[in-house]
Amino acid sequence: MAMFEYEFMQRAFWAGACIGIIAPMLGVYLMLRRQALMADTLSHVSLAGVALGSVLGLNPVVYGFVVAVIGGILVEQLRRTYRTYSEVPVAIIMTSGLALAIVLMSFRSNLNKSFSSYLFGSIVAVSDIQLWLIACVALVGVGYFFVLRRPLYNLTFDEETAQIGGVRVRGLTFSFAVLTGMTVAAAMPIVGVLLVSSLMVLPASLALRLAKGFTAAIVMAVIIGLMGIFSGLTASYYINTPPGGTIALTLLIFLLVGIAYQRLRLVLHKRRARTSWGKVLNEQEYQNKGESHFEI
Repeated sequence: MAMFEYEFMQRAFWAGACIGIIAPMLGVYLMLRRQALMADTLSHVSLAGVALGSVLGLNPVVYGFVVAVIGGILVEQLRRTYRTYSEVPVAIIMTSGLALAIVLMSFRSNLNKSFSSYLFGSIVAVSDIQLWLIACVALVGVGYFFVLRRPLYNLTFDEETAQIGGVRVRGLTFSFAVLTGMTVAAAMPIVGVLLVSSLMVLPASLALRLAKGFTAAIVMAVIIGLMGIFSGLTASYYINTPPGGTIALTLLIFLLVGIAYQRLRLVLHKRRARTSWGKVLNEQEYQNKGESHFEI
Protein backbone atom coordinates (compact mmCIF):
# COMPACT_ATOMS: atom_id res chain seq x y z
CA MET A 1 0.00 0.00 0.00
CA ALA A 2 1.16 3.52 -0.77
CA MET A 3 0.95 4.79 2.80
CA PHE A 4 3.56 2.29 4.00
CA GLU A 5 6.13 3.95 1.77
CA TYR A 6 6.35 6.71 4.38
CA GLU A 7 8.40 6.06 7.50
CA PHE A 8 6.05 8.05 9.73
CA MET A 9 3.17 5.75 8.74
CA GLN A 10 5.28 2.70 9.46
CA ARG A 11 6.09 4.04 12.92
CA ALA A 12 2.43 4.91 13.43
CA PHE A 13 1.28 1.37 12.68
CA TRP A 14 3.99 -0.16 14.87
CA ALA A 15 3.04 2.16 17.74
CA GLY A 16 -0.64 1.39 17.19
CA ALA A 17 0.05 -2.34 17.23
CA CYS A 18 1.88 -2.11 20.55
CA ILE A 19 -0.79 -0.01 22.24
CA GLY A 20 -3.55 -2.05 20.58
CA ILE A 21 -2.30 -5.09 22.48
CA ILE A 22 -1.74 -3.73 25.97
CA ALA A 23 -4.42 -1.01 26.27
CA PRO A 24 -7.49 -3.26 25.68
CA MET A 25 -6.08 -5.91 28.04
CA LEU A 26 -5.71 -3.29 30.72
CA GLY A 27 -9.15 -1.94 29.89
CA VAL A 28 -10.83 -5.27 30.67
CA TYR A 29 -9.35 -5.28 34.16
CA LEU A 30 -10.22 -1.60 34.70
CA MET A 31 -13.82 -2.17 33.61
CA LEU A 32 -14.26 -5.15 35.90
CA ARG A 33 -12.70 -3.25 38.82
CA ARG A 34 -15.07 -0.29 38.24
CA GLN A 35 -12.12 1.98 37.39
CA ALA A 36 -13.00 2.94 33.83
CA LEU A 37 -12.18 6.62 34.49
CA MET A 38 -8.68 5.78 35.68
CA ALA A 39 -7.26 6.31 32.19
CA ASP A 40 -8.79 9.78 31.89
CA THR A 41 -7.46 10.70 35.32
CA LEU A 42 -3.90 9.66 34.62
CA SER A 43 -3.93 11.28 31.19
CA HIS A 44 -4.65 14.65 32.82
CA VAL A 45 -1.89 14.00 35.35
CA SER A 46 0.46 13.08 32.51
CA LEU A 47 -0.37 16.37 30.83
CA ALA A 48 0.87 18.14 33.96
CA GLY A 49 4.13 16.21 33.63
CA VAL A 50 4.46 17.22 29.99
CA ALA A 51 3.92 20.86 30.96
CA LEU A 52 6.49 20.58 33.75
CA GLY A 53 9.08 19.12 31.40
CA SER A 54 8.44 21.86 28.85
CA VAL A 55 8.75 24.62 31.45
CA LEU A 56 12.02 23.20 32.76
CA GLY A 57 13.36 22.76 29.23
CA LEU A 58 13.62 18.99 29.62
CA ASN A 59 12.09 16.07 27.72
CA PRO A 60 8.30 16.46 28.17
CA VAL A 61 7.61 12.85 27.14
CA VAL A 62 9.78 11.45 29.93
CA TYR A 63 8.31 13.81 32.52
CA GLY A 64 4.78 12.96 31.39
CA PHE A 65 5.62 9.29 31.75
CA VAL A 66 7.04 9.67 35.25
CA VAL A 67 4.23 11.90 36.54
CA ALA A 68 1.58 9.51 35.16
CA VAL A 69 3.14 6.65 37.11
CA ILE A 70 3.23 8.79 40.27
CA GLY A 71 -0.42 9.71 39.66
CA GLY A 72 -1.38 6.06 39.45
CA ILE A 73 0.26 5.40 42.80
CA LEU A 74 -1.52 8.39 44.37
CA VAL A 75 -4.90 7.22 43.07
CA GLU A 76 -4.35 3.80 44.59
CA GLN A 77 -3.25 5.32 47.90
CA LEU A 78 -6.30 7.59 48.03
CA ARG A 79 -8.53 4.68 47.08
CA ARG A 80 -7.48 2.99 50.29
CA THR A 81 -8.27 6.15 52.22
CA TYR A 82 -11.74 6.54 50.66
CA ARG A 83 -12.79 2.88 50.50
CA THR A 84 -16.50 3.66 50.57
CA TYR A 85 -16.32 6.39 47.92
CA SER A 86 -14.19 4.87 45.18
CA GLU A 87 -14.85 7.72 42.75
CA VAL A 88 -13.42 10.38 45.08
CA PRO A 89 -9.71 9.61 44.42
CA VAL A 90 -10.32 9.78 40.68
CA ALA A 91 -11.94 13.21 40.97
CA ILE A 92 -9.20 14.53 43.26
CA ILE A 93 -6.29 13.44 41.09
CA MET A 94 -7.98 14.42 37.82
CA THR A 95 -8.81 17.96 38.90
CA SER A 96 -5.43 18.42 40.58
CA GLY A 97 -3.53 17.22 37.51
CA LEU A 98 -5.52 19.43 35.16
CA ALA A 99 -5.15 22.48 37.43
CA LEU A 100 -1.40 21.95 37.68
CA ALA A 101 -1.12 21.61 33.90
CA ILE A 102 -3.01 24.87 33.33
CA VAL A 103 -0.83 26.75 35.80
CA LEU A 104 2.40 25.39 34.33
CA MET A 105 1.25 26.18 30.79
CA SER A 106 0.76 29.84 31.78
CA PHE A 107 4.48 30.17 32.52
CA ARG A 108 5.31 29.91 28.83
CA SER A 109 3.21 31.83 26.33
CA ASN A 110 4.26 29.70 23.35
CA LEU A 111 3.45 26.42 25.06
CA ASN A 112 -0.25 26.29 24.23
CA LYS A 113 0.31 25.77 20.51
CA SER A 114 2.63 22.79 20.97
CA PHE A 115 0.15 21.21 23.39
CA SER A 116 -2.38 20.43 20.68
CA SER A 117 -0.51 17.24 19.77
CA TYR A 118 -0.73 16.08 23.39
CA LEU A 119 -4.40 16.99 23.69
CA PHE A 120 -5.60 15.40 20.46
CA GLY A 121 -2.78 13.00 19.60
CA SER A 122 -0.44 12.90 16.65
CA ILE A 123 0.44 9.29 15.98
CA VAL A 124 1.96 10.14 12.60
CA ALA A 125 4.51 12.29 14.46
CA VAL A 126 5.67 9.49 16.77
CA SER A 127 9.45 9.60 17.07
CA ASP A 128 11.81 6.64 17.30
CA ILE A 129 12.27 7.26 21.04
CA GLN A 130 8.52 7.29 21.61
CA LEU A 131 8.13 4.12 19.55
CA TRP A 132 10.73 2.32 21.63
CA LEU A 133 9.06 3.57 24.81
CA ILE A 134 5.67 2.31 23.64
CA ALA A 135 7.16 -1.06 22.65
CA CYS A 136 8.83 -1.45 26.06
CA VAL A 137 5.59 -0.63 27.88
CA ALA A 138 3.69 -3.16 25.75
CA LEU A 139 6.30 -5.84 26.39
CA VAL A 140 6.32 -5.19 30.14
CA GLY A 141 2.51 -5.16 30.22
CA VAL A 142 2.10 -8.45 28.35
CA GLY A 143 4.67 -10.10 30.63
CA TYR A 144 2.95 -8.64 33.68
CA PHE A 145 -0.46 -10.02 32.74
CA PHE A 146 0.97 -13.40 31.73
CA VAL A 147 2.94 -13.95 34.93
CA LEU A 148 0.33 -12.55 37.33
CA ARG A 149 -2.82 -13.60 35.47
CA ARG A 150 -4.18 -15.78 38.31
CA PRO A 151 -3.61 -13.31 41.20
CA LEU A 152 -4.97 -10.48 39.03
CA TYR A 153 -8.05 -12.54 38.22
CA ASN A 154 -8.74 -13.13 41.92
CA LEU A 155 -8.01 -9.50 42.77
CA THR A 156 -10.29 -8.18 40.04
CA PHE A 157 -13.41 -10.01 41.18
CA ASP A 158 -12.95 -10.08 44.96
CA GLU A 159 -10.10 -8.24 46.67
CA GLU A 160 -10.87 -9.56 50.15
CA THR A 161 -11.05 -13.18 49.01
CA ALA A 162 -7.80 -12.74 47.11
CA GLN A 163 -6.11 -11.46 50.27
CA ILE A 164 -7.40 -14.41 52.26
CA GLY A 165 -6.10 -16.71 49.53
CA GLY A 166 -2.56 -15.43 50.00
CA VAL A 167 -2.40 -12.75 47.30
CA ARG A 168 -0.29 -9.74 48.24
CA VAL A 169 -3.07 -7.33 47.46
CA ARG A 170 -1.31 -4.11 48.37
CA GLY A 171 1.76 -4.76 46.22
CA LEU A 172 -0.33 -6.08 43.33
CA THR A 173 -2.72 -3.12 43.30
CA PHE A 174 0.15 -0.63 43.37
CA SER A 175 1.97 -2.44 40.55
CA PHE A 176 -1.28 -2.43 38.57
CA ALA A 177 -1.61 1.32 39.12
CA VAL A 178 1.98 1.82 37.93
CA LEU A 179 1.30 -0.21 34.77
CA THR A 180 -1.85 1.83 34.14
CA GLY A 181 0.12 5.06 34.38
CA MET A 182 2.79 3.71 32.02
CA THR A 183 0.20 2.62 29.46
CA VAL A 184 -1.67 5.93 29.59
CA ALA A 185 1.55 7.90 29.11
CA ALA A 186 2.55 5.66 26.21
CA ALA A 187 -0.87 5.97 24.56
CA MET A 188 -0.95 9.77 24.68
CA PRO A 189 0.91 10.29 21.37
CA ILE A 190 -1.65 8.10 19.60
CA VAL A 191 -5.02 9.57 20.60
CA GLY A 192 -4.08 12.37 22.98
CA VAL A 193 -5.13 13.22 26.51
CA LEU A 194 -8.78 13.79 25.66
CA LEU A 195 -9.30 10.40 24.01
CA VAL A 196 -6.79 8.11 25.68
CA SER A 197 -9.48 6.19 27.57
CA SER A 198 -11.12 5.20 24.27
CA LEU A 199 -8.31 2.74 23.57
CA MET A 200 -9.01 0.99 26.86
CA VAL A 201 -12.70 1.36 27.51
CA LEU A 202 -14.32 0.91 24.08
CA PRO A 203 -12.70 -2.42 23.06
CA ALA A 204 -13.17 -3.78 26.58
CA SER A 205 -16.82 -2.67 26.67
CA LEU A 206 -17.62 -4.56 23.48
CA ALA A 207 -15.59 -7.62 24.44
CA LEU A 208 -17.29 -7.93 27.82
CA ARG A 209 -20.70 -7.87 26.14
CA LEU A 210 -19.89 -10.49 23.51
CA ALA A 211 -17.37 -12.83 25.15
CA LYS A 212 -18.49 -15.84 27.17
CA GLY A 213 -15.46 -16.00 29.45
CA PHE A 214 -12.73 -13.89 31.00
CA THR A 215 -9.91 -15.09 28.75
CA ALA A 216 -12.13 -14.80 25.70
CA ALA A 217 -12.95 -11.22 26.69
CA ILE A 218 -9.26 -10.28 26.84
CA VAL A 219 -8.49 -11.89 23.47
CA MET A 220 -11.54 -10.29 21.86
CA ALA A 221 -10.69 -6.87 23.32
CA VAL A 222 -7.18 -7.04 21.85
CA ILE A 223 -8.53 -8.04 18.43
CA ILE A 224 -11.10 -5.24 18.49
CA GLY A 225 -8.47 -2.73 19.62
CA LEU A 226 -6.05 -3.67 16.86
CA MET A 227 -8.78 -3.59 14.22
CA GLY A 228 -9.98 -0.20 15.41
CA ILE A 229 -6.50 1.32 15.45
CA PHE A 230 -5.49 -0.03 12.04
CA SER A 231 -8.84 0.90 10.46
CA GLY A 232 -8.75 4.37 12.01
CA LEU A 233 -5.18 4.99 10.84
CA THR A 234 -6.00 3.87 7.32
CA ALA A 235 -9.15 5.98 7.18
CA SER A 236 -7.38 9.06 8.54
CA TYR A 237 -4.66 8.74 5.90
CA TYR A 238 -7.06 8.57 2.97
CA ILE A 239 -9.70 11.07 4.12
CA ASN A 240 -7.20 13.41 5.81
CA THR A 241 -8.71 13.50 9.31
CA PRO A 242 -7.00 13.59 12.74
CA PRO A 243 -5.76 10.07 13.53
CA GLY A 244 -6.69 10.15 17.22
CA GLY A 245 -10.28 11.18 16.67
CA THR A 246 -10.68 8.81 13.73
CA ILE A 247 -9.45 5.86 15.79
CA ALA A 248 -11.78 6.73 18.67
CA LEU A 249 -14.77 7.08 16.33
CA THR A 250 -13.92 3.78 14.64
CA LEU A 251 -13.87 2.00 17.99
CA LEU A 252 -17.16 3.68 18.90
CA ILE A 253 -18.72 2.44 15.65
CA PHE A 254 -17.49 -1.07 16.44
CA LEU A 255 -19.14 -0.83 19.86
CA LEU A 256 -22.47 0.41 18.49
CA VAL A 257 -22.52 -2.22 15.76
CA GLY A 258 -21.69 -4.91 18.31
CA ILE A 259 -24.47 -3.81 20.64
CA ALA A 260 -26.95 -3.67 17.74
CA TYR A 261 -25.86 -7.15 16.60
CA GLN A 262 -26.28 -8.54 20.11
CA ARG A 263 -29.75 -7.05 20.48
CA LEU A 264 -30.77 -8.34 17.05
CA ARG A 265 -29.66 -11.82 18.04
CA LEU A 266 -31.64 -11.53 21.25
CA VAL A 267 -34.79 -10.46 19.39
CA LEU A 268 -34.43 -13.29 16.89
CA HIS A 269 -33.84 -15.77 19.69
CA LYS A 270 -37.00 -14.63 21.51
CA ARG A 271 -39.02 -14.94 18.30
CA ARG A 272 -37.71 -18.45 17.71
CA ALA A 273 -38.50 -19.34 21.31
CA ARG A 274 -42.04 -18.00 20.97
CA THR A 275 -42.52 -19.87 17.69
CA SER A 276 -41.21 -23.09 19.19
CA TRP A 277 -43.36 -22.63 22.29
CA GLY A 278 -46.37 -21.92 20.09
CA LYS A 279 -45.78 -25.14 18.18
CA VAL A 280 -45.52 -27.08 21.44
CA LEU A 281 -48.79 -25.58 22.67
CA ASN A 282 -50.54 -26.40 19.40
CA GLU A 283 -49.34 -30.00 19.57
CA GLN A 284 -50.50 -30.27 23.17
CA GLU A 285 -53.91 -28.84 22.28
CA TYR A 286 -54.18 -31.31 19.38
CA GLN A 287 -53.28 -34.21 21.64
CA ASN A 288 -55.74 -33.05 24.29
CA LYS A 289 -58.49 -32.87 21.70
CA GLY A 290 -57.64 -36.34 20.48
CA GLU A 291 -57.65 -37.75 24.00
CA SER A 292 -60.98 -36.10 24.81
CA HIS A 293 -62.49 -37.46 21.57
CA PHE A 294 -61.20 -40.93 22.38
CA GLU A 295 -62.64 -40.76 25.87
CA ILE A 296 -66.04 -39.77 24.51
